[in-house]
Amino acid sequence: MKYRDFGNTGIKVSEVGFGGWGIGGNEHGHSYGSTDDKLSLEAINKAFDLGCNFFDTADVYGFGHSESLLGKSLKSKRDRVIIATKVGSDFYQGGGFQTFTEEYIRFALEKSLDRLQTDYIDIYQLHNPPVRLLTKEETYSVLNALKREGKIRAWGVSVLDPVEGLACLATSQPDCIQIPVNIFNSRPRENLLPTAFAAGCAIIAREPLANGFLTGKFVDDAYLNFEEGDVRRNWPSDYMKARIEAAQRLVFLEKEKRTLTQAAIKFVLSMKEVSVTIPGTKTAEHAEENLGASDLKLLTPQELKEIETLAKRNFDLPER
Repeated sequence: MKYRDFGNTGIKVSEVGFGGWGIGGNEHGHSYGSTDDKLSLEAINKAFDLGCNFFDTADVYGFGHSESLLGKSLKSKRDRVIIATKVGSDFYQGGGFQTFTEEYIRFALEKSLDRLQTDYIDIYQLHNPPVRLLTKEETYSVLNALKREGKIRAWGVSVLDPVEGLACLATSQPDCIQIPVNIFNSRPRENLLPTAFAAGCAIIAREPLANGFLTGKFVDDAYLNFEEGDVRRNWPSDYMKARIEAAQRLVFLEKEKRTLTQAAIKFVLSMKEVSVTIPGTKTAEHAEENLGASDLKLLTPQELKEIETLAKRNFDLPER
């Protein structure tokens, strides 16, 4: 496992981390299918054994269940791991609410600390806040206060669009920004990544596998019958079919000792601005494949050029 600087924080992180959304389970919906806690704990332990020290979750994943599993597994290893979690999705009211007041953030932090069985959070992130809050300095006051109090070591924002990350950087001095980055979505490279890098702000690249479609495991429509509670269940079928077809254009990236999953992770790691990427990990087998990517050679300049060419041609997808 290789390690990278986490911006200017002085923290060193494994370049491949553990994405903890999936292990929250789908009891409350909005996840990635059913889980088995025994397998989830095995996945966490296997990731740690393979050199992963960065574990990312959110309080809303499984309404606290993902945090609880990480707390159970990592308590004895606390001084050797970096725990990142998020706040803002107020599931205490039943889900569907967003709250970013100082009172709520302090309340939610204490709940997360309890579930994670720790007295501090390494990386605390606002979870998809609206742009109107990202452009207000007072939004970040509580995070800076919690940092001074020693409750958190660093803070950032988890966003969907590069514009949102740029708004945060223009307004305050976040330690990190989390954003989707993958072969299908490299828009953050255009402006956000270089701007953050110049500011000493770490980038957490989520969704390197494009919600599973860059694993190459979905080969036809039969694989798209996602179970109740899976976030992909109600996605437009044309959108998902296009992703399957686009992934099929990338089979040239598969090698004797490199899966498409690993190639997709290496694509993200080819970006020097990325501190860590966090593929979703639900089983020990996932951990072995995802983390194994770190030890492989980087994609060649020719492979990167071919990916760029395909992306410019929209992966040769037919008009729909």
